[in-house]
Amino acid sequence: MNGVAPLLPGLALAAAVAVAARLGSTALLPGVSEILLAVLLGIVVANAVPLRGGYAPGIRFAVQRVLRIGIVLLGARLSLDAVLAIGGSALGLVVVAMAIAFAVALAVGYALRLPRRLALLIGVGTAVCGNSAIVATAPVVKAEEREVSFAVATITLFGTLAVFAFPLIGRALGLSDEAFGVWAGVGVNDTSQVVAAGAAHSPVARDVATVVKLVRNALMAPLIVLIAWWWQRSAEAAQGSVGRGLRGAVPLFVLGFLAMALLRTVGVIQPATAALLDEAAKALILVALAGVGLNTKVAQLRSIGPTPFVAGLATMSVLAAASLAAIVGLGIAPVR
Repeated sequence: MNGVAPLLPGLALAAAVAVAARLGSTALLPGVSEILLAVLLGIVVANAVPLRGGYAPGIRFAVQRVLRIGIVLLGARLSLDAVLAIGGSALGLVVVAMAIAFAVALAVGYALRLPRRLALLIGVGTAVCGNSAIVATAPVVKAEEREVSFAVATITLFGTLAVFAFPLIGRALGLSDEAFGVWAGVGVNDTSQVVAAGAAHSPVARDVATVVKLVRNALMAPLIVLIAWWWQRSAEAAQGSVGRGLRGAVPLFVLGFLAMALLRTVGVIQPATAALLDEAAKALILVALAGVGLNTKVAQLRSIGPTPFVAGLATMSVLAAASLAAIVGLGIAPVR
């Protein structure tokens, strides 16, 4: 109890902010991401109310430990069976689109002199599955709270805009249900946003978009491993040290995430159990992101400026245009 007691004030505050964000997103601001609300509310509280040092240990525990537990549980919703159902051409488009998103995010981030970790988080959020990918990648690259806050805000903003823009463009171009579903599944960020964009076109487009998006989600597992390995190699190259290899680069919580995804794929974790674990993961991640907001000062955000939004806009625009051109030009899905 002596070890737990110092954590309680900060954990309780982070939990309270998380509850307020969930209630706000469902009752007051339906359609607004609860994760974005949790970060924003945390920032407001941290900068409007002088938090004493007694809150710091619990907030730090939420950001570090609670987040990792949530990420491990998040793996239970990822089944690799979806990869087999999508088909080779669409799978190839997903992989290429993810590579394009990464390349554009890093290139634009470099041109705008963004912190490399922030550019990477924007690339991950655009390429894979929005906020889930951001929070799963942030501990791997040891991202700062302000970088996570900016990445979440950027991805949520442009993902929300895509929900309205994609159906309008799809109808203007006369895309078929299948073509639009593939495009939305590849080009829109968060899973809920993909479903919303697909449903705005047609039920068939919604179903196709959901399957394609699940493939992107499933690829998050190997992608995090690759990012961990690449990030470790980059850090060691800069320091001139000897590489530790993949085993030393991959954190323990990433292995737990992969183990949960494997158990889900082979059927040890059944769909009903996976749904419960997914809800638990969402709750834990919401508390952790509230902690991120509580650790973020407005002065820190000002030091970065508006450039992350420019990077996010450029990355998503290129991804949307390139994936649409591939669908139409290569006939990956029937256009009309």
